[in-house]
Amino acid sequence: MSGSGPHARLVALIGLAALLFSPPLVLIFDRPSSTGLSWLPLYLFVAWLVVIALAAWLMEHRQEES
Repeated sequence: MSGSGPHARLVALIGLAALLFSPPLVLIFDRPSSTGLSWLPLYLFVAWLVVIALAAWLMEHRQEES
């Protein structure tokens, strides 16, 4: 099993998701902006969207390799 296969890419995606949703990084976006609103909901939605899009792309790419 090669290190750059689909399994390794999915493990890397899990690591990226864990990093994006880790408390130190999430707390950076939990600070209010000049309007008094927090950036946290937008950050969580965008991070979730990126993880889902990358997972879908990896699964489609994985099926093409087989």
